Amino acid sequence: MKKIISKLKLIIGALALLPYRVIAKGNLGTAKTQLGIAADRAGTKEGNVDIVIGTIINAALTLVGLIFLILMVYAGYLWMTARGEEEQVKKAKGIISGSMIGLVIVLSAYAITYFVTTSFVAK
Repeated sequence: MKKIISKLKLIIGALALLPYRVIAKGNLGTAKTQLGIAADRAGTKEGNVDIVIGTIINAALTLVGLIFLILMVYAGYLWMTARGEEEQVKKAKGIISGSMIGLVIVLSAYAITYFVTTSFVAK
């Protein structure tokens, strides 16, 4: 009896969801218009690929800077709370040097990319 009731609930639930599929199918004709409105509100348009890529690069560099800051604060905390333990000081120094090297690599890659892309732009 419980199996029949659970199957009946499942069938009723599935039948209740059928009209929503039909409604969604009816709205596909206006999808391009709605996406255009969303793109305008987001500040992007069809011909602004360079602006979108610049925004992505800016967000990535901001994220890298945030990660660098978090690593430096963490390493400083480790160093300050080491209380003379040589292992913890070595770990903190390793984190600091690694994060500095990573930051230099990322900023160098950005500088090279910026130089190359601006040199190809027609003046």
